[in-house]
Amino acid sequence: MTQFKSAEEAAAAGKYVRTVRSFVKREGRLTKGQAAAIERHWPAMGLSISHGQLDLTEVFGNNNPVTFEIGFGMGHSLVEMASQAPARNFIGVEVHEPGVGACLMAAGQEQVTNLRIYNEDAVEVLKQCIPDQSLDCVQVFFPDPWHKKRHHKRRIIQPEFVELLVAKLTPAGTLHLATDWENYAEHMLEVLTDNSDLRNLSATNDYVPRPQHRPKTKFEQRGERKGHGVWDLIFGKQ
Repeated sequence: MTQFKSAEEAAAAGKYVRTVRSFVKREGRLTKGQAAAIERHWPAMGLSISHGQLDLTEVFGNNNPVTFEIGFGMGHSLVEMASQAPARNFIGVEVHEPGVGACLMAAGQEQVTNLRIYNEDAVEVLKQCIPDQSLDCVQVFFPDPWHKKRHHKRRIIQPEFVELLVAKLTPAGTLHLATDWENYAEHMLEVLTDNSDLRNLSATNDYVPRPQHRPKTKFEQRGERKGHGVWDLIFGKQ
């Protein structure tokens, strides 16, 4: 263990202490277009944990329902959803800066105004910035499956994390997950079913067909051509 009581105390002493995160950062290099998009659009669309807890009405200038997406990748499907649902607000969280840049570039091209972005750890954003019972929908699409059994504990969909998500949902809110790993889908189903504050909205009490509002990603389309399955789960708060 360490002699320091916190990472901040260690830093003050010039020492580094590894902390636990909900992701593994695999940072790529920003393209010129992505860097330009961040410089141009971040002032209007970017959010930071340093802003503290949000007043969502103030952030968006309206009382429209809010969809919160964790790990939007390059952001193309998130921008498409925001473009097609102007009466809904969207907040996306992504730790990888090239993805943030790509998302902002696409958002600028589509001229969406109902989207805000965090380049932060989703767990900390939820804990520090999102009021309880404020999100109409939380969506997590194709999170890292950590397919090796010894790495399953690193999967983001775990009971404690789901409890945090449920606390942020409105009384009629929904949690929408999707994965192309059957083993992870089974794990997701078990975790969500075990949460007494959620009910499965599937007619067969397991998975649902892909809703029209969730666009297919290029990755998903490529996988389907190879015969890979995709599993969507939608649970409502009860």
